Amino acid sequence: HVELVESGGGLVQAGDSLRLSCAMSGRSRSYYAVGWFRQAPEKELEFVAGMWWSGSVVDYADSVKGRFTISRDNVENAAYLQMNNLKPEDTALYFCAVDVNAYYSSGVTDQREYDYWGQGTQVTVSS
Repeated sequence: HVELVESGGGLVQAGDSLRLSCAMSGRSRSYYAVGWFRQAPEKELEFVAGMWWSGSVVDYADSVKGRFTISRDNVENAAYLQMNNLKPEDTALYFCAVDVNAYYSSGVTDQREYDYWGQGTQVTVSS
């Protein structure tokens, strides 16, 4: 069982930056994948960024490429989402998730592949 706790959300202005954190209980494994997803009001949950814990696979949604960076820290046992040049359309509840069988998954973008989810952290970007 993996528990995930997100933090780092907040209210910012367009063009600002935020760094989201996802603290993970238990020991991370190289065959895990960690992903960030978001859900805006009245919209579907969408993929933002994902990576294998080993770092060998990394993927981003087109809407955030060049602005967001996903990373993980083996010592801290945490994942991060650095978000730069934020836009009002980035406003959403952001979730981190872990796939404990990434080697058998089709990739890191499909929310159905993820086994554990955090409670979410709100990001609001004003124009």
